[in-house]
Amino acid sequence: MRCNRYPFTAQKDTYCKVACRRRWHIGYLTSFFPVFVPCGRVKLVIMKKISIFANLIISDVQPVPGCRHKKYMTLMHKAGFVNIVGNPNVGKSTLMNQLVGERISIATFKAQTTRHRIMGIVNTDDMQIVFSDTPGVLKPNYKLQESMLAFSESALKDADVLLYVTDVVENPEKNMDFLEKVRKMTIPVLLLINKIDESDQKTLGDLVEKWHTLLPGAEILPISAKNKFGVDMLLRRIKELLPDSPPFFDKDQLTDKPARFFVSEIIREKILLYYDKEIPYSVEVSVESFKEDDRHIHICAVIYVERDSQKGIIIGHQGVAIKRVSTEARKALERFFGKPIFLETFVKVDKDWRSSKRELDNFGYNPE
Repeated sequence: MRCNRYPFTAQKDTYCKVACRRRWHIGYLTSFFPVFVPCGRVKLVIMKKISIFANLIISDVQPVPGCRHKKYMTLMHKAGFVNIVGNPNVGKSTLMNQLVGERISIATFKAQTTRHRIMGIVNTDDMQIVFSDTPGVLKPNYKLQESMLAFSESALKDADVLLYVTDVVENPEKNMDFLEKVRKMTIPVLLLINKIDESDQKTLGDLVEKWHTLLPGAEILPISAKNKFGVDMLLRRIKELLPDSPPFFDKDQLTDKPARFFVSEIIREKILLYYDKEIPYSVEVSVESFKEDDRHIHICAVIYVERDSQKGIIIGHQGVAIKRVSTEARKALERFFGKPIFLETFVKVDKDWRSSKRELDNFGYNPE
């Protein structure tokens, strides 16, 4: 059956349709390959194989002299998956947003803000970069964190270029098991030392030497994602490393996630900002309805917590706390969608949802 979560087809591509060979217009070498596979990494691998096959066909095509479509055949197209991994709170989501040029991933000062693997797609006429933001690498204490770690590890399996993000304050030898997997990779690895604006030259130099020892095959680039320092240089290097390939997604597609996903993430971001301690990490947001017309969007969202005491904290005295979260979320959603938003929020208890595989599957925490 067709994947409902990613309702698109793998397209190979307009460069084919103008191809000429032996004075015959081939027309569409290929048009659309419907992808009837489950969500997740398996589909991406299949799409890669389709694109590689398409490129083999394109490379064997010669344009007819004088053909008005000749310019399409003289341009090779690059495309690939550039996956961002690293420990929590090192600036992966901030970097992702800077590279894509849109606010795809929520970013806060708290660790474990990102829970899912989120794709952001950058398109030009001759290139498509599929960036992938992932949860921070950690040692899991419950099933939700196990799923988050699985999202991070899946990013090692389908990457064409890997961005390993660290910063100037974390211990380089943290999570050595994951680092060892990165060391064994045969694809290009760019090690990004983020937040260099918070360090001095000597400390940075020592870090570079340390990382050269830990990941000798990686290229090391110091950056400051927040201040956009080094981001343009990084983007140029990524373009150089991309393989020749037709695009994996439609050229007007920005992300792999539906609108409901961004609604739940924006509401959860406000909860992360306005609540302390364990509360933000015990919360999941589910969008029950999303109705859009020409003038506005009506959204109904449910905030799930694990215990009754947490429900009381989320709501606050006389509903003041939940009203503040809803107001700030509505404003952010209006900026995101460019339309007036009518937002209803409710709070419900789903006991121990973070440790229930069934509930995690329902909330979309399934890396497979």
